[in-house]
Formats: sequence, C-alpha cells, structure tokens
Amino acid sequence: MQGVYSIVLLVVSNIFMTFAWYGHLKLQEMKVISNWPLFGVILFSWSIALLEYCAQVPANRLGFIGNGGPFTLMQLKVIQEVVTLVVFTLFATLLFKGETLHWNHLAAFVCLVLAVYFVFMK
Repeated sequence: MQGVYSIVLLVVSNIFMTFAWYGHLKLQEMKVISNWPLFGVILFSWSIALLEYCAQVPANRLGFIGNGGPFTLMQLKVIQEVVTLVVFTLFATLLFKGETLHWNHLAAFVCLVLAVYFVFMK
C-alpha cells in the first residue's frame, strides 16, 4: 500500500506544482492577477509550491525502499517525471485552449513509458 500512497501523493504534489509554475499564466490571461507586480506573483506561486512540498516529501519518504517502501530512488524519480508529464498535459490542454497535442508529444510519452519499463527491469 505504501507504493499506492506514494503515487497518489506524487499526483497531488504535481497538481500543486503545475499550478505554482503555470497557473499564474492562466490567472494573468483571465485578468485576475494581470496588475500584480512580479514579486507578488512569485510569492503567490511559492505559497502554492509549499503545498507541493507538503505532498512531495512524504511521497518520497513513503515510497523509498530505504524507508520500507517499494521503490528505489531511480524508480521514484522516473515515476515522478511521468506523473508530472500527465498532470501537465491535462493542465495545458484543458486550461490553455491554444495548446494541442501533436504526434511528437505522443512519441515523447511513449519514450517516458518505456523509461518506466526500463527502470523497473531487473
């Protein structure tokens, strides 16, 4: 179960991370924070990133084999990268109407799935 909890926390973490890194662009597009100074936008993003870390750190601690979890450090990192890509893709295609998926994006996804396969090979 620690592996499942770890992956769920990685998904939650990456949702916050994506909003911290790119959500301000959508809020600016919506004219919510278009008049904010850059420093205010940075502080806003940092506050969201704090929530990311509150999920990321426990995800890694729970999932790491050295703490009784099922994943090696490399496996955790590759899982995190794939989760990041999936969350970001959903975010970009659903919230930013100008962003579309192309064949090369799908080819990159296949490569990342293969990376997961290879990192779990014995």
